[in-house]
Amino acid sequence: MGFPETFKALSDPVRREILTMLKEGRMSAGDIAAKFDMTQATVSYHLKQLKQSDLIYETKEKNFIYYSLNTSVFEDIMMWFSQFASKKKEVANEEKNTGEV
Repeated sequence: MGFPETFKALSDPVRREILTMLKEGRMSAGDIAAKFDMTQATVSYHLKQLKQSDLIYETKEKNFIYYSLNTSVFEDIMMWFSQFASKKKEVANEEKNTGEV
């Protein structure tokens, strides 16, 4: 998936909360759902959106499905964002060297 799908998935506060929860380690769908006051179907929808954007992945063990963060997507986003921070530093250095403000 590309950045548009990733940013769309990140735009929802429930999905961001799920990602924050998974930061501590993998969780089952039931454990995730227990943290919210919403139906299991709604939580499943949010998990599906996160999976489709590659922000999380699932592993099946016996009768359970566990969800974990896909940190490589976050690393890609951070690399993409870092290009803008570098550009800002370059502009600041150029202004400093030429005396422009």
